[in-house]
Amino acid sequence: IKAIVMEFVMKQALGGATKDMGKMLGGDEEKDPDAAKKEEERQEALRQEEEERKAKYAKMEAEREAMRQGIRDKYGIKKKEEREAEAQAAMEANSEGSLTRPKKAIPPGCGDEPEEEDESILDTVIKYLPGPLQDM
Repeated sequence: IKAIVMEFVMKQALGGATKDMGKMLGGDEEKDPDAAKKEEERQEALRQEEEERKAKYAKMEAEREAMRQGIRDKYGIKKKEEREAEAQAAMEANSEGSLTRPKKAIPPGCGDEPEEEDESILDTVIKYLPGPLQDM
């Protein structure tokens, strides 16, 4: 029995090696008549797997978004897009009757007090001079 097994193994090893050696040396390759059909089936299987993967991740993202929306509703948080839309609507409502662009907000403290010009540059310089020179 051992001899039969060894003989079978040797035939398999040599048979596979001679085919591979023939291909490497530039011999004719065996043409599979169903190669195009097999390749098409493989491509279709890959497309189907990709669609299943996309559907799986879309479902997971929908579940996450539902959870996020529940948290937003619970705590009164608005989405970034909603906040931006409300801010844009408020800007449009403020400038509804205006033909020009909306005015920019003036920071507090700017322009509230009248400007004082009682001191000139010469008065400022004289203030920092020593006593005897100030009298002149």
